Amino acid sequence: MKNSFLFLVGLFVFSIAKGLSQNIQLMPYPEQISVVKGHFKIDQTFTVQVKGNPDKRIYRNATNFIRNISNKTGVFIDQGFVEPNIQIENPKLLIRINRPGLNELREDESYFLEVGQDQIVLNANTDLGAIHGLQTLFQLVAVQNGSYVFPCVKINDKPRFVWRGLMIDVSRHFMPVEVIKRNLDAMSFVKMNVFHWHLSDDQGFRVEVKSLPKLHEKGSDGDYYTQEQIKEIVAYAATRGIRVVPEFDVPPHATAILTAYPELGSKDTIYSLERNAGIFDPTLDPTNERVYQFLDQLFKEITPLFPDSYVHIGGDENAGVHWDENEKITQFKKENNLKSNHDLQTYFNLRLEKILSKYNKKLVGWEEIMTPKMSKSAVIHAWRGENEGLKPKQSLVDAVKNGHETILSNGYYIDLMLSVESHYLVDPMPDEQLSKEEEARVLGGEATMWSELVTPLTIDSRIWPRTAAIAERLWSPKEINDLDFMFERYEKISNDLEQIGIQHKRNKDVILRNISNFQDIRALDELSKISEPFKVYSRNVGGTEYKMFSPLTLFADACTADALLKRKFNKLVKEYISTENETSGKELISNFNNWGKLNDELKSIATQAPLIERIIPYTARIEGISKLMIDALENKKMSENQFDQLTVLLNQKEDPLQNLDVEFALKKSTLDLANYLRTIKP
Repeated sequence: MKNSFLFLVGLFVFSIAKGLSQNIQLMPYPEQISVVKGHFKIDQTFTVQVKGNPDKRIYRNATNFIRNISNKTGVFIDQGFVEPNIQIENPKLLIRINRPGLNELREDESYFLEVGQDQIVLNANTDLGAIHGLQTLFQLVAVQNGSYVFPCVKINDKPRFVWRGLMIDVSRHFMPVEVIKRNLDAMSFVKMNVFHWHLSDDQGFRVEVKSLPKLHEKGSDGDYYTQEQIKEIVAYAATRGIRVVPEFDVPPHATAILTAYPELGSKDTIYSLERNAGIFDPTLDPTNERVYQFLDQLFKEITPLFPDSYVHIGGDENAGVHWDENEKITQFKKENNLKSNHDLQTYFNLRLEKILSKYNKKLVGWEEIMTPKMSKSAVIHAWRGENEGLKPKQSLVDAVKNGHETILSNGYYIDLMLSVESHYLVDPMPDEQLSKEEEARVLGGEATMWSELVTPLTIDSRIWPRTAAIAERLWSPKEINDLDFMFERYEKISNDLEQIGIQHKRNKDVILRNISNFQDIRALDELSKISEPFKVYSRNVGGTEYKMFSPLTLFADACTADALLKRKFNKLVKEYISTENETSGKELISNFNNWGKLNDELKSIATQAPLIERIIPYTARIEGISKLMIDALENKKMSENQFDQLTVLLNQKEDPLQNLDVEFALKKSTLDLANYLRTIKP
């Protein structure tokens, strides 16, 4: 009864806050929030004091908070640093912490924040909760009567799931230290707490291993992290309350390892780093004792660099081709009653688990590692879904029912370039009825940024701001799932992310300036607002069009998964179809008129910009679409002949050899509008 009452109160508080969402634009949204009258004005006298028994990292976070507030507001705050040995009487922000937080699974991350007109109080059991509270407070900054303020609120907040992760693949395209750091800042900003670092694959092994130097010398093309850099990033993450879980993918996805140490492979051949995307056959030989000696030596040196309790071993997408071709491996399976390659991989995983256990590490692996014999202590990372012929979250359900803890990535593959809506509506908790014990095994989820088609220049725009919406799904109560409410806050969080250093917006202009050869980018920018890159790996069919050294500075790389004008256009179309609103009709005509002119604008500068020549057939198509739609809207009627012409233009694609790789993001709504106009009776 008590829980039901609290649930109803929470919904009531949420409904109040939603009504005030224009002012309270937080992401992730808190568990409980109440808004009271008044505001706290930010001025140069703003001071921060920490009391209690915190970890020293809170002082770094509190100092960063002051810097961010000062940069955002332009206020010259007198206090430059928050330090333990400085006592401030009547501080404007008082932070109380009971104990240092541990960077461990299921640590207390809750906080209570109260903003009054004269003082702000942030209470947390651990400094981890206080770090989250500071991020919430920064997001609360608003403008009132020409001044920057914090609105007066009371917030009681804690995460719904304990594992809220982002995976970044640095094997396909290497990401320098500064790229990782700024994305760790963004993770902390939206209360994510696990950085899953995919460090090895067919295209590269990215860690210096002093006892096995060929790994980074032959397996990295010279792009790898030194052990000092690893320590630097792990410490940087820990300061922000983020755990670092490394992934070394074995026994498949092993081309880089075998390029360095071919004697560990299942095939007697010469290996070389893979330059394409895709799934490849090189695999460690699980029957070779030298493989386990190698892995023991590797993890003995590497695991001290990563204090977290977990190591991800990959283990996905192993077709066992080289195993089937090896007579010695086939004989080994018979002798050990291993009926399938899946059984053989389980044999390998169990031996690897013992090695990791020796170094006090627990094993995480992609869902393919799950078999009846697999240790229940292994965490199953569920990633496959309908594209692989499975029910959504089926692997996650199977894992928890078989006694495994699990995390979900199916639905959070941000490299697929799907819309933010598609990710936001995916909940880690399955619809299937689970027991309390089974529910507790659902640890949370991870957004996954595979890097076949991203570089340091573009990675931010592929991760953010969509991952902020995923972060909300992993932090906030399940009931906070309304798309309209999410979009009310989405652009605000995107701007905030730029404020703290994410380059998802600014780097777009870098690409467009390159395409235009440093001419006016206005037309290109407008075109990008109605264009989206090909989705679900259709940009690189077969993984061969783009190699790991191909240019990713093309128009598709400037476009994002959610075209900036798509949602507004869709809303206009729905409004016009439902009411035939005159204002909506005029705005639609104005839009099509502007888009129809882009072709001539780009042609006028194309002679000095060869990359624009590739775009002209696309803008010519948009010009044709626009002319047909303007005529139909003005006459409030579309003929069958016009509709046929429009359908051809909407379905036409440019020459793939031109590497344009974008689609007209307004296609569906344009077709809906055309269908409506062709059915209007005179």
